[in-house]
Amino acid sequence: MATARPRPQVMKLTDAAATRVKELMGRADGAIVGLRVGIKNGGCAGQSYTVDYAQDVKPTDEVIEDKGVKILVDPKAVLFLLGTEMDYKADRMQAQFVFNNPNQISACGCGESVELKPATIDG
Repeated sequence: MATARPRPQVMKLTDAAATRVKELMGRADGAIVGLRVGIKNGGCAGQSYTVDYAQDVKPTDEVIEDKGVKILVDPKAVLFLLGTEMDYKADRMQAQFVFNNPNQISACGCGESVELKPATIDG
């Protein structure tokens, strides 16, 4: 009988991203279980990342626990985020989460939207 192959972790976080998630969780109003990450259609390149507070874990969420924080991934975004590293960058002009995504084909000049392709899963 064949053994099941372990599922790959959809995303991982840098230390900077984990620290920022912890800061945001500490400032949240109400009970928050983590941050929800997804993809939405729109922007000049076609898609953009979403990051919101998650008040609960939905049965279909992909749950990622990394560096002491919990990230919930929308199931519709899993194939687009597979292999992504979530980072946090801050400089004098802006502070934001940055997604280092191997599935990204292109991005707009302002950096607000991206074009993504679904990850291929080797069988």
